Amino acid sequence: MSTTEKPQFLLLFRNSQSGPDPTPEEMQQIFGKWMAWMKAMKAKGQYVGGDRLDDAGKVLRTSKAVTDGPYVEAKETVGGYIIVSADTLAQAADIAKGCPGFEYGTIVEVRPIEKLPPI
Repeated sequence: MSTTEKPQFLLLFRNSQSGPDPTPEEMQQIFGKWMAWMKAMKAKGQYVGGDRLDDAGKVLRTSKAVTDGPYVEAKETVGGYIIVSADTLAQAADIAKGCPGFEYGTIVEVRPIEKLPPI
């Protein structure tokens, strides 16, 4: 990382599997809140990128043990991520406090990204 480049942090969103699914109207409102939050971060130079994760997937516990996942019986699933630019972990956590998903039980894990050397 260059001396002028700010550290990056992963905001990992864990969503509860309990409760009823939102209606299409509620989903539209929820999506609007998320987009507004991300646009505000981008305007401040904090938003680097992010995406929602599809519900389908595979879980590997070894190179030979591949199962469908995430598991239906799981209490929470990873629903998406955002990468933000911040000076410190504390500042990244402050950015994460604006997550509109808290209203719906989302848990946000904030993790520093350690850049690998170029390959």
